[in-house]
Amino acid sequence: MATVNAPTAQRCAIWFGLPTPREQAQLAAGGWHLRIAGSDASRQVGMRGDDIVVLVADLRGADVARLATLEGMLLEHTDLPSIALVDGAQGDDESSQRIRASCGRVLHAPFDPDGLADALAELVARPRRDIDSIGGRSPAMLGVRAMLHRYADVDLPVLITGESGTGKELAAHALHDLSRRRERPFVAVNCGAIAPTLVQSELFGHERGAFTGATVRRMGLFESADGGTVFLDEIGDLPLEAQTNLLRVLQEGTLERVGSHRAVRVDVRVLAATHVDLDAAIAQGRFREDLYYRLDVLRLRLPPLRERGDDVELLARQFLDAFRSHHPVQARGFSAAARQCLRTHPWPGNVRELLNRVRRAAVVAEHALIEPDDLQLGASTARVVALDDHRDRTDRDALLAALRATGGNVSACAQRLRISRMTVYRLCRKHGISPDACRWE
Repeated sequence: MATVNAPTAQRCAIWFGLPTPREQAQLAAGGWHLRIAGSDASRQVGMRGDDIVVLVADLRGADVARLATLEGMLLEHTDLPSIALVDGAQGDDESSQRIRASCGRVLHAPFDPDGLADALAELVARPRRDIDSIGGRSPAMLGVRAMLHRYADVDLPVLITGESGTGKELAAHALHDLSRRRERPFVAVNCGAIAPTLVQSELFGHERGAFTGATVRRMGLFESADGGTVFLDEIGDLPLEAQTNLLRVLQEGTLERVGSHRAVRVDVRVLAATHVDLDAAIAQGRFREDLYYRLDVLRLRLPPLRERGDDVELLARQFLDAFRSHHPVQARGFSAAARQCLRTHPWPGNVRELLNRVRRAAVVAEHALIEPDDLQLGASTARVVALDDHRDRTDRDALLAALRATGGNVSACAQRLRISRMTVYRLCRKHGISPDACRWE
């Protein structure tokens, strides 16, 4: 029987100051537990003995009182790695200089918040578990990565939901790699790809002579993953009989091989994924309700690509660079029209579709820049994009002309364009126009 290692230490950032929401999101996505300490906080940071702690001295806009607190905190915890954040307006007073000198690293604003977690990680000896395969900088994906870190060391089942092609197996791999089970096996099973007559044997094993052709005892996938993680993809396709045995594994931690009545104890964490509506499957009698509640202890939703904003271009660039590193292709980037098509395409196949289109485009492209036709998004898509751009420019020009003619008066502008005042405000937000600025033109 495999034994799971002791819980891994947490990475904690004790922040003296006030991080921005983007900085908080970046640290959570990087697996950092953040504690915000005010200027009147106790200098005792309060940590567990095995925690890995970095002190963040946020000097941005700090007053004399907070500088004194920061200096005292650093003096009391010289054994901890520390980082100072300063802005361009930070003075050269003695307190600030001493704080900077005592910190292992100084970041000067403006700095990229995306690199903040990396900067902290460089200060500690513990190697990072990389989850860059769960890529993206959109708020939706930062939230996913933060939940991956939060769920990793909680040894409970996780139900991963999302459309096909959103990367559910990648998320399962990340959960395993971040967990204390990382040195033990990770076994992925597509429940819909196994013949119904073989599911029991594949998952739970069989004894010699259990059925025709069973000439030797065979260990099932659950036994082979002992101490590790089993990922059951498309769990909604699992036959009812196998669902009963899976419920026993989750409830009792035991299984029975086909042809045997002897219980075998296994220690596995079960991750399951589905793109179908399990509630509907339960109503139709195709899925056990009690199993559903056993699996749905923690839930992780992977957003479709159309909800991830600029991640589409970021991922396309990453996929192209990765493909170029292994294949001699001419493509080096994407044209403006291609980037626009990437942003406007609905991506019904999600990340998997994007990956396939980029690889195909890299092969067929005859120039350095990939065009819409190379992506098979078509000239028709490009024409629609061009029409939308022309319409947006026309709307913006008309709005500016009306605001200038009325001296920035929103009501008069609305009457002139024969639209509502709320529509004027909405168009101003969309096109980045300030009515007040038009009063002086």
